[in-house]
Amino acid sequence: MTSSSKQLILTHMNQQRTQVVVVGGALTGLSAALFLAHQGIRVTVVERHPDLLPHPRLRGITPRTVEVFRQVGLGPSIHRASFSAEDGAFVPLRANTLADEYEPVAETTGAEFDDPRTFSTDTYAGIDQDRLELLLRDRARELGADIRHFTEVTALDQDADGVTVTIRERASGDEGAVRADYLVAADGSRSPVRTWLGIETDGPGVLFDTITALVHADLSAAVRGRRIGIAYLQKPRPFSSMMPHDDSGTRWLFSTGYDPRQESVADFTTERVAEMVRAASGLDDVEVSLRPQIPGTDVTVLGFPIGAQVARSYRSGRVFLAGDAARIQPPTGGFGGSTGVQDAHNLAWKLAAVLAGRAGPGLLDTYDAERRPYGELAMRQAFARFGDRMAGGAQGELLDYAAVTMGFRYASAAVPGNHDTAPVPATELRAQPGTRAPHRPTADGGSTLDLYGETFVLLAGSEGQEWARSAKDPGTASGVEVRSYVLGTDIDITDGEEAHGIGPRGAVLVRPDGFVAWRSQAGAADPAATLAEVLRTVLARQD
Repeated sequence: MTSSSKQLILTHMNQQRTQVVVVGGALTGLSAALFLAHQGIRVTVVERHPDLLPHPRLRGITPRTVEVFRQVGLGPSIHRASFSAEDGAFVPLRANTLADEYEPVAETTGAEFDDPRTFSTDTYAGIDQDRLELLLRDRARELGADIRHFTEVTALDQDADGVTVTIRERASGDEGAVRADYLVAADGSRSPVRTWLGIETDGPGVLFDTITALVHADLSAAVRGRRIGIAYLQKPRPFSSMMPHDDSGTRWLFSTGYDPRQESVADFTTERVAEMVRAASGLDDVEVSLRPQIPGTDVTVLGFPIGAQVARSYRSGRVFLAGDAARIQPPTGGFGGSTGVQDAHNLAWKLAAVLAGRAGPGLLDTYDAERRPYGELAMRQAFARFGDRMAGGAQGELLDYAAVTMGFRYASAAVPGNHDTAPVPATELRAQPGTRAPHRPTADGGSTLDLYGETFVLLAGSEGQEWARSAKDPGTASGVEVRSYVLGTDIDITDGEEAHGIGPRGAVLVRPDGFVAWRSQAGAADPAATLAEVLRTVLARQD
């Protein structure tokens, strides 16, 4: 797995120290750095590319993903940088060519996602990954994250106290070592870290391979003013697609399937890809040029495997897998990017709590227990939608999109007593343990969701003042900050108790990630003792 002799040599060098090292500086890795820095954790990101890629890769993020970015101050910036329709709608289409009549592809099995503002502060954000990563990197650096481009990890060793990674600056060839308490591997679907750890994957595996190209071509004659999120096309061959990269109709992402047993990426010359774009657009004479996809190079065509797999474990000792390193799925449904962001969001508060001594190390086991089942759900749903859009029929049951992206439910030791992981329709979220706490507008124009993101929060019913007092008692919370609010008194909302599934003497404990850890619907004989025991259980504390 590692080069031990190299590590022994590096122990005699000046070893850099951080709390968490993140391998991979794309969407998931930058999200991890941002969420960790927001929690006050020293974090170092190591990214092998010289800069962020201009490749969009991702068409947009779900309302839940925008919510978690709101917690770190990025919500408004993300919506300003989005370029989809004013209502945030994503419009997938199916056609023979871009110039032909379109067949819309249904995204949901119900109407729940038509207006997410009934259950969220945010709408779908039509932002491409390259734009989003710029925002994430800037904000993470503002909060103190150390982000290093053109640097790669060549070896890693972990022991009972931490992880040591050997890094190499690709420009100079200089090597050094970074010592961290924990490592987050966000290094993509071919994850070298996952390979070093010997973690295998389950699932269908590679479904097909695709090439992509960033295209400059005026395709307005084919589009004719019609709205497009992504077009799934039969020309120049099945499994082709065109996706706009701006609002002008001149910048596009083209992709098409190919068989690496019959041809290589190098076979897709500029001239050949230009002809394929003309066939896909239905415009035989349009002028086409390609743009580089990797900064500092003239690489215009990249190859990617499209597959579906989930790692058998998201954790090995002090190393955690996140994003595509943990699971991949077809892009259909847009689950991939948002799933990676929420992997990072789930893990960050847990690492911060353990590193600060507020939680026992057992809390970190709940990352795999919570996120791997969701990774499997997202993979199955993306695979089902892949069949629905690309192969003429759904490959499995299509669940309601809002339930999958907003109503997923955790069952772990950090949600005491809950064993139910079935997704909940987004309009039926009522603070069920393991679900994202519900959104309710407040009198000041905000939302109950604005309460979450930094600490535990206790919401008590209108007669639950003893719960609130207990939460503020340092003896009850054992040094853990718990912000408490009495519904109707401290928070002015009209249906707070009903919205959170409690009576006047009930209470809800919400974790820093905005998920409900525990709920007492009708109160308790000894609120202080009950709350203290719940916190000890959630945080895996032995005191």
